Amino acid sequence: MTEEVKQPILKEVDLHIKTNNTEHHTSEVLEEQLIVRRGQPFTLTLKLTQPFNPDLHPLTIIAVTGELPSEDLGTKSCFGIPDSVKRSPSAKAVWKAELHKNSSSLTGVLILTITPPADSPIGEYELSVKHREEETSLATLVVLFNPWCPNDSVFLPDEKERQEYVMNEQGTIYRGSHNYISPMSWDFGQFEENMVKICLTLLDINHKHFKEPAKDVSARCDPIYVSRVISAMINSEDDRGVLEGRWTGPFYGGVAPSHWNGSHAILKRWYTIGCHPVKYGQCWVFAGVMCSVMRLLGIPCRVITNYQSAHDNNKNLIIDVYHADYGVRAKESKDSVWNFHVWVEGWMRRPDLTEDGTYDGWQVLDPTPQEMSDGVYCCGPAPVKAILNGDTHLKYDVPFVFAEVNADCIDWLVKADGSKVKIFSDTKRVGQNISTKYIGSNKRWNITDDYKHREGSETEREIFKQATTRDFYRGEKDIENGEKKENLPPPEVFMRFEEVSKPMDGKDVSLRLVLHSESSVPRPLSITISVQAMKYKSVNTLTFSGSGLFTDEEQFNLPNLPPNCRLRIMFSFFPFKAGEKTLVIDFDCSTFRDIKASHTVNVSQY
Repeated sequence: MTEEVKQPILKEVDLHIKTNNTEHHTSEVLEEQLIVRRGQPFTLTLKLTQPFNPDLHPLTIIAVTGELPSEDLGTKSCFGIPDSVKRSPSAKAVWKAELHKNSSSLTGVLILTITPPADSPIGEYELSVKHREEETSLATLVVLFNPWCPNDSVFLPDEKERQEYVMNEQGTIYRGSHNYISPMSWDFGQFEENMVKICLTLLDINHKHFKEPAKDVSARCDPIYVSRVISAMINSEDDRGVLEGRWTGPFYGGVAPSHWNGSHAILKRWYTIGCHPVKYGQCWVFAGVMCSVMRLLGIPCRVITNYQSAHDNNKNLIIDVYHADYGVRAKESKDSVWNFHVWVEGWMRRPDLTEDGTYDGWQVLDPTPQEMSDGVYCCGPAPVKAILNGDTHLKYDVPFVFAEVNADCIDWLVKADGSKVKIFSDTKRVGQNISTKYIGSNKRWNITDDYKHREGSETEREIFKQATTRDFYRGEKDIENGEKKENLPPPEVFMRFEEVSKPMDGKDVSLRLVLHSESSVPRPLSITISVQAMKYKSVNTLTFSGSGLFTDEEQFNLPNLPPNCRLRIMFSFFPFKAGEKTLVIDFDCSTFRDIKASHTVNVSQY
């Protein structure tokens, strides 16, 4: 007697990858994988080896993600046709399935419409089907946030904004100073090869995942949590993050921050070398990489530049600068004001703050390692509306960001006996020309009014006063270690510098000192001027890059260039994506480091 071979129930499954990915706005991703967005249905076709009778033999579908999947954590969901599946009373993030009207139960061809809920954790899922006690694997798929879904906490109503802040692979980051704003093209490349795998790996090696993997995966339903993890993982201060920061040269053993043109090359290198930090990054590089990861995962994101950006080291919303004799800056000055600083904004709801949506919308997130937040080098999400209104008692890190855009600057003279005298106060210096790329164009958008009320207005001063009285750790006050800080009487002489001509590299700087006296009597005047430099942190080469144009950066070595020489380079490349793309070119030599240019290229479908 021979044993009867049991025939498998499932004969074939069609994932409809092309159709599903197109409908879920993931077809730009260079992966042959089913990638869907939560809160939106996708279609599968199952072909059974026998007719389907839902009353006699229902179909159960199981979706799981992460280690130790659990219905109570929302990392496992059991559902079916019909939906008579017994599940945990406290099950979270329950998926659902419906049988399409064009299905044929008689022939066993089932067209299923499956919907992951709008609050399901993002990540990679295993989908299986159970029929007549036989369980069979259906697919491995990726679930992302969905800014097109009104029920998703990252829902962004405007389609033009979704195209800019989720789908656009090219962008502009602003550097320079508030007087001389310098735009540079940045290739986000969020849909380039292996980006899904790289970004999900980034989530999987964060320190919270190592401590409590099941809880960490469950928390990935929340963009607030995910964005804080990304902010921490872009820098490498306390984990295996993507970038190691360095603010002064030389940049031996790595790449100078100014040389990078985009995010994909950095993330690809990080992944290739075993998830060890890539050398080196500065603020605009950290921000550019974070924006790419956020957009890939489905959180609308944009890069922001703040000029005259304050770093309030002692958390009192004041930038204290101490001067020794002759105006030289004293070493005890820990606060600083940088010519520019770059962070990102992510779009999401903030139900953790209020139920009425007051603080929903753009949230500041800063991956540059400056200060710790809950014991980790990350920053945000801090609601832009909270920053505008001086609500410094709210999480996360609102006081720090408020100071970056609206701190008062006070200069102190340190006397020989150690006492300190206030010599100057500036309430308008910090936070100028806060900039981002405009929607659908390469123009600069000044969004300073989103962060602060008009400088010097009654509202702005009232907001600042309110911010300093909120219940948060304010650090040092005006009495330190028993030392009294005195105030000088109001000055009778005012002075300012004016530029005579635009400063040029390698040439003398011409300035005009303008003095104004409000005294009614002549006074002797002695002027001490101190000039100190502040840094923000070879072979002649041309580097070409661009998402959809090059799979890797292309580099050409050039001969030595004599003065007044013009060189023309001809090269060929084969674009692999249709549409409007940006070609980014970097020229680097020992005299002029990383001079960049970009050009829009329209690639037709072959």
